[in-house]
Amino acid sequence: MIDFLDELGRMDIYLFDQLMKGRYQDCKRILDVGCGAGRNSHFFLKNGYEVFGVDQNPEAIATIRSLADTLQPAYPAERFVCAPITKMPFEAAYFDLVICNAVLHFSKNHTHFDEMLSSIWKVIKPGGFFFCRLSSTIGVEPFITAVGDGIYELPSGTQWYLVDQQKLLKDTEKLGGEWMEPIKTTNVQNQRAMTTWCLRKSI
Repeated sequence: MIDFLDELGRMDIYLFDQLMKGRYQDCKRILDVGCGAGRNSHFFLKNGYEVFGVDQNPEAIATIRSLADTLQPAYPAERFVCAPITKMPFEAAYFDLVICNAVLHFSKNHTHFDEMLSSIWKVIKPGGFFFCRLSSTIGVEPFITAVGDGIYELPSGTQWYLVDQQKLLKDTEKLGGEWMEPIKTTNVQNQRAMTTWCLRKSI
């Protein structure tokens, strides 16, 4: 019997979907932005990829370093860095794939979002991939309240930065990104909407 948790960790199902489509099979060097404890890095570490991570939480960095050492003994701890996304501690055009899962909706405002997105895009190689999951307004417009500067209050009382479809379309055009597939959004019982945004950086 296959132990899926051992093989995949707690990988986001929509990232798994991209793997099943063979989209990232030639990627060697991967950056997990807002890596946390490594839920989306587990599979790649287990299968010998070069995995890097950035997170502002030092405890998260300590945890993913421990995970990496377990899955790839003597894994270089310096590949996981405690730093803000806007001050990305990696070279430009360095990664084949950047994973950014459930991170960008913690932006403080439009400017902060744009700064983080620009910093992320800069480190992707030409021809490299961007996988992003973030909360959006798509399909939940009647249930959220605008606070200002891109911030909305959700039915739970939580306040997040939310993109709409038009912003994703405009940002993709501005970045010069190639669509890997159409925007897909999951409505979580009108409490929030999670959107998958998959791009490739033009060569």
